[in-house]
Amino acid sequence: MNAPIPAVTLRDTPDHLLQALAKRFDKQFSQAMVVREQHGRDESAFTHVPPPAGVVFAETTQDVQDAIRLAASAHVPVIPFGVGSSLEGHLLAVQGGISVDVSRMNRVLEINAEDLTVTVQPGVTRMAVNAAVKDHGLFFPIDPGADASIGGMAATRASGTNAVRYGTMRENVLALEVVTASGEVIRTGTRAKKSSAGYDLTRLMVGSEGTLGVITEVTLKLYPLPEAVSAAVCSFPSIEAAVQTTIQIIQMGVPIARCEFLDRKSVAMVNKYAQLTLREEPMLLMEFHGSPASVKEQAEVVQELASDMGGQAFEWATTPEARTKLWTARHNAYFAAIQSRPGCRAISTDTCVPISQLANCLLDSVKEADASGIPYFLLGHVGDGNFHFGYLINPDDPEERAKAEQLNEWLVARALRLGGTCTGEHGIGLHKMDFLRAEAGDEAVNMMRAIKQALDPHNIMNPGKIFTYQG
Repeated sequence: MNAPIPAVTLRDTPDHLLQALAKRFDKQFSQAMVVREQHGRDESAFTHVPPPAGVVFAETTQDVQDAIRLAASAHVPVIPFGVGSSLEGHLLAVQGGISVDVSRMNRVLEINAEDLTVTVQPGVTRMAVNAAVKDHGLFFPIDPGADASIGGMAATRASGTNAVRYGTMRENVLALEVVTASGEVIRTGTRAKKSSAGYDLTRLMVGSEGTLGVITEVTLKLYPLPEAVSAAVCSFPSIEAAVQTTIQIIQMGVPIARCEFLDRKSVAMVNKYAQLTLREEPMLLMEFHGSPASVKEQAEVVQELASDMGGQAFEWATTPEARTKLWTARHNAYFAAIQSRPGCRAISTDTCVPISQLANCLLDSVKEADASGIPYFLLGHVGDGNFHFGYLINPDDPEERAKAEQLNEWLVARALRLGGTCTGEHGIGLHKMDFLRAEAGDEAVNMMRAIKQALDPHNIMNPGKIFTYQG
C-alpha cells in the first residue's frame, strides 16, 4: 500500500513544451527516466509517485526565469529541487510537470564580514557556507542535520540543533531573490538589520515551500565563531528525567547552544551504525558557546541540574575532533534507524510545543508508541520543545502504515491542545495538509489560498502542497 496522496489530476506536459525546453537548455535538460525518478522522490514515506516529465538543471537566475516562463505558457507545474532531503513530499510531482534543479547554482556570491552577512545561490549547502566563511571567523548556525541546500532550507523554514540559541531560517534570512510564477524576478529585504518598508515579503517566501516562486539568491545572517566551545553527553535513568532537566535548563535562562535528546532505542541504533559505545539509556547531547569562563559556568550549572535528576556518565568533548564525532553520530541517527529495519520507511513526526508542556506531550506519546508495537526511534531538539518520532514501517503493510498514521494524528492533536504546532521545522508538504487546517483554521488557510491565487493564478508553482487548491 502506498502512502496516501491527496486526490489530484495529473496535468499533461505537452510535447511542444518538452521540445522547447530541450531547445533552450540542450544538455541542461533531461528526460532520462533515471534522472526523472531521482527528482521524483525524497526522504518521505511516499512511494510510487509518478516522476516529473523532465528536469531542467538551472545554472543562473535567467535559466530559472526561462524554465518558468516556458512552463507557464502551457500551464505546466514547476517543482524546485535542491538536494532531495525533504521529509514531507515537498518535491514530488503529484500533478506532473517539470523539476527545476538548482544544485548547480552553488556559488557563494558575497561575504560581508563586517556586516555579518553572506549572499549565496540556492544550491549552496550549509556545510559549503560554513567552509566559505570560516576563515573570516564566522559561521552560519542553522543545522537541520542533512547537508541541505540553503534554498531548500529557506523554502521549508528549516531549523535544527542550534535553534534553541540562534533561531531558525525565519530569523536568519535577511533578503531573497525570487523568480515568480510569471517568470519575473523580485528582490525582498536588504542587508540592513531591520526595515519597516511595506509587507514583509521575505517572511512570506521563507516557508512557502516553492508554492509562490523559486528562490534564486539568499542573504543570510552570520555569527562570530565562539571563543570557546564544549560539548557533553549525559545519560538519564528515564525519559522524564532527561526532559525535566531540559525544561529546567531553559527556564533558568542558561544560554545553551544545543540541547538534543535521544531515547534508548535511538542510542542503540547510533552505536551500531557509527560503531560507538554510548550508554544505551535516554541521553542529552549538549553544546555550550561563549568565552572560556562563560562556557565553564554554563556547563557547571547544567551538570548540577542533570545530577539532581539522576543524570550520570557526564562526558565532555572539548576537542573539535571529539565534538565532530559526537554530532555526526546525532546527525546520522535517522539513517541509523532506517538501517535497523532493512526495507523500512520512516513516518516522521515534527511537533513542537511550549517548553512547559514538553514532558506532558512527549511522555504520553511514548506510551502510545510503545503500546502500538510499531518499531520507532525518538529524538529531538528538545531545547526549543521540538521532537521527532520516526515510526519504522514496512511500506507494503497497510496495517502498519495505518497504525503509524494514527499515532501521528494523536500526537499532533495533543500538541495542538497544548499550544503547539504540527510542524516545527519539516514543513507541511503533502503529509500535513489536514494538520494545517486543524492548527490554523479554515479562515487562515483560505487567506493562504487567496495569496496563492494572487501570485500564482494558474497554480503552477509546486501544486498540491501545503493545501488543496485548483488554479
